[in-house]
Amino acid sequence: MSAVRLLLLSLLCALFVSLCHGACAEVDSDTEAVAGKGFKLGCISCKMRPEVEASATVDWYFKAKGEADFAHIYNYDEEGQHIVDERFEERVDWSGSKQSNDIQDASIYLFNVTFNDSGTYRCFFHRLLTYEFYEYQTVVSKLVHLTVVAKATRGTASIVSEVMMYVSIIGLQAWLYIEMVYCYRKISAAGEEALRESANSSSAIYILATSPIRPLVLHDPEDV
Repeated sequence: MSAVRLLLLSLLCALFVSLCHGACAEVDSDTEAVAGKGFKLGCISCKMRPEVEASATVDWYFKAKGEADFAHIYNYDEEGQHIVDERFEERVDWSGSKQSNDIQDASIYLFNVTFNDSGTYRCFFHRLLTYEFYEYQTVVSKLVHLTVVAKATRGTASIVSEVMMYVSIIGLQAWLYIEMVYCYRKISAAGEEALRESANSSSAIYILATSPIRPLVLHDPEDV
């Protein structure tokens, strides 16, 4: 195998690892909070094509139980967060994507949850996708139905969901490990083959260089 093919294989393996680490997974938010404690409102929207450059802003809306309309409560853009609704003043903090305008996680954290926080929350992604010759804007929304309780309860569905999450993580890690071993063996085998080819080439050159050159004897036709 040539050195160029060996280099390409190494780059492909590195790219595979980087993609695995940078993968985005859309996970539903928890829906039960305990009064007096903090709670994370999850909202994740992954891009269909991770390689495409993008930027996004986020808006959160809230509709309390018994109310008919949603109220704008929160905004996040390149300048930071802005709490719009006074009911959530000093009680909301950004818990999503950090140090990037390419927002895929728009989660926020509620401090000191009260029973009045029960209701429906909706987050909006206003995403601008930048291609080589044009830009495309999309809007994605997610709903979270929050219930506030006095004491934490844990249902069977929550337990099963957490178990499945850990099983998925372990399975992904095992698969990644197998792929890494496969890449390592391929690279090692390619390197050994390249070394053998180099050694054979060097031996051939050495033999040619050290072999005595026999003079060419020309006979006179009259002597034959």
